[in-house]
Amino acid sequence: MPQPAATLEVADAELIRRSWQEPEAFAAVFDRHAPRLHGYAVRRLGPDAAEDVVSETFLAAFQNRRRYDPEYPDATPWLYGIASNVIGKRRREEITRYRAYVRGGVDPMEIAGGLVEDGVTTLTVNRPLVAALAGLRSGDRDVLLLIAWVGLSYEEVARALDIPVGTVRSRLNRARKKARQALEDTERKDGIDG
Repeated sequence: MPQPAATLEVADAELIRRSWQEPEAFAAVFDRHAPRLHGYAVRRLGPDAAEDVVSETFLAAFQNRRRYDPEYPDATPWLYGIASNVIGKRRREEITRYRAYVRGGVDPMEIAGGLVEDGVTTLTVNRPLVAALAGLRSGDRDVLLLIAWVGLSYEEVARALDIPVGTVRSRLNRARKKARQALEDTERKDGIDG
């Protein structure tokens, strides 16, 4: 359902503040962010778990809305931080999904009847990269995917994950090195086997 034009112009922070007295105002935050959060959850865990991730994320956001820092007009980093925590409770599912792809060469979402959304093909680019994702520490993977898939800045990732910007930089550096190494190892192997 499209948001009223007046709601589109209101910053997330103001909608969240309004929801303290008028809880239904929070629905505009949901309408604004749920589709992108759903897409992110699909890419991380697949379509079956995505609905639950979005529901749990917004339930936690609503319950903790009075803790939101109104200094930040855009709630995107806050919501992705909550979603990362929810996904963190499902790490085993995420790693299993990546490993299934690496073994079979087909994204499990494709087996189920086609891609769920455009852009999910990030996982279908190549197995070594997916294997590298599966091998990353959870914090490194969160940083990498929030930057690569969501497009958050280093500062926004730091706010989302409640870590210093320097930690974001070091985690991203580690994740990039691991991905680069996985690709180089594959190129070497293909060169020897080919």
